[in-house]
Amino acid sequence: MSPFTGSAAPTPHWRHLRVELADGVATVTLARPDKLNALTFGAYADLRDLLAELSRARSVRALVLAGQGRGFCSGGDVEEIIGATLGLDTAQLLDFNRMTGQVVRAIRECPFPVIAAVHGVAAGAGAVLALAADFRVADPSARFAFLFTRVGLSGGDMGAAYLLPRVVGLGHATRLLLLGEPVRAPEAERIGLISELTGEGGADEAAHALARRLADGPALAHAQTKALLTAELDMPLAASVELDAATQALLMNGEDYAEFHAAFTEKRAPTWRGR
Repeated sequence: MSPFTGSAAPTPHWRHLRVELADGVATVTLARPDKLNALTFGAYADLRDLLAELSRARSVRALVLAGQGRGFCSGGDVEEIIGATLGLDTAQLLDFNRMTGQVVRAIRECPFPVIAAVHGVAAGAGAVLALAADFRVADPSARFAFLFTRVGLSGGDMGAAYLLPRVVGLGHATRLLLLGEPVRAPEAERIGLISELTGEGGADEAAHALARRLADGPALAHAQTKALLTAELDMPLAASVELDAATQALLMNGEDYAEFHAAFTEKRAPTWRGR
């Protein structure tokens, strides 16, 4: 993500999200607890634009995506999105669906790890937002449901048919996307959909602890690892090892690599600078 910007100033206030920044960790909270954090057109657009701004700022080294209240996110708002889309023409519907995909791409392509802190329901688009994150930290109340076929749409919404087989395998992904049945935390952990299962009510704390650990580490190494994980999903081995070689050669010229050697020699912890 290029750090170069035009005339637009950073957005001072996000109407559809709660955003907090603290020492390299961003916490982005979906904050419609009365609606189980159901997404609106504005929430999608804010997520897309916020991730682009944070990526350019270069000050964020980890991001926690959380939901306020009883659940993570119940998906698209039935009236404000599903009802509203019934009145849109094909061009407008394509614009909307491209925007939702842009949010997923922004999560995958931003240069810092994203941790979804999941409790309660993560349904529909909410399940895909969690799926797009680099880590899913969940407590026992978490349940994931890819509900798109249950409203008469393709289960492959927002990149789910691309991402889910790569996380849980084709067999589990086929079942989850075709049937739309909820997957509760124990099974989600068993099939690899959950990265870390916490105690009751512990998802937010554990997600922030992981974000702190990542933010205190070598940010450039993390960014390049995330980029390679995404880029190499569809590459042949020869292209992958060549890209790995080029990336390592660049990082070996970096300050963090030299800092590790100095810290090891001096028997101290490294001071990572992300350069």
